Amino acid sequence: MKLMRIGAPGAETPAVRTDGGETFDLSALTRDIDREFLAAGGVDKVRAALAAGELPEIDPAGLRIGAPVARPGKVVCVGLNYRDHAEETGAAIPARPVVFMKDPSTVVGPYDTVLIPRGSTKTDWEVELAVVIGSEARYLADPAEAASHIAGYAISNDVSEREFQLEYSAQWDLGKSCETFNPLGPWLVTPDEIADPQALGLRLVANGELRQNGDTKNMIFDVAYLVWYLSQYMVLNPGDVINTGTPAGVALGLPGTPYLREGDTVELSIDGLGTQRQTFSNA
Repeated sequence: MKLMRIGAPGAETPAVRTDGGETFDLSALTRDIDREFLAAGGVDKVRAALAAGELPEIDPAGLRIGAPVARPGKVVCVGLNYRDHAEETGAAIPARPVVFMKDPSTVVGPYDTVLIPRGSTKTDWEVELAVVIGSEARYLADPAEAASHIAGYAISNDVSEREFQLEYSAQWDLGKSCETFNPLGPWLVTPDEIADPQALGLRLVANGELRQNGDTKNMIFDVAYLVWYLSQYMVLNPGDVINTGTPAGVALGLPGTPYLREGDTVELSIDGLGTQRQTFSNA
């Protein structure tokens, strides 16, 4: 299934999209797709209601698509998780996952405008596979346990301001947590539709130029390992988002490639997870 949220910011309608392209309203089942929905077994309830034909069909044409998860408790990011990306930025291949946090309020819809921060000269793109947690993961015994704690997958743009990130602080947070810096969606795709999260192509086009063209098989630390690893240091709650890293092709790693400016556009896609597109505007 493909879970989604449709409508104006703060007033989205929860919905589900089928493989046949129909979209159904979930308002009778839940007020939103959020931590409470996932913790209460909401995905299974949607599947049962869909099979029973109990959901009213809606037409999403012309309506805004919001992030597929409302109000994530935290966004946990993994840096330098593709060997080619580490190499292009001149960083050593990490022996352990590089973990940092991103302000959850950065999460916006997949087609929303992204704001270039005031004073920014190095706003950059990063296509990433996002993992959404479906049930509490705490001190998992091994990576094999991770799958049962995943609600699904989505496209994430881990937008970054490189000067803020790398030159203004020893931490990365300043360059990662600017407003609108995490477009997510269009869908939360349930694991039954993704045969192997380590066999997904990722692409990003900036202003018509293909910049990133990678594959999740090239992750240094795979999805299952990351969920297990993070659970050793923090409790992962339903609705939490994990950004799993980006392949080569960011502006930081391409000398002479311009960073994003007002009016620029990026389009991101991941196999099986759809496409998102943003236009950038000055804050």
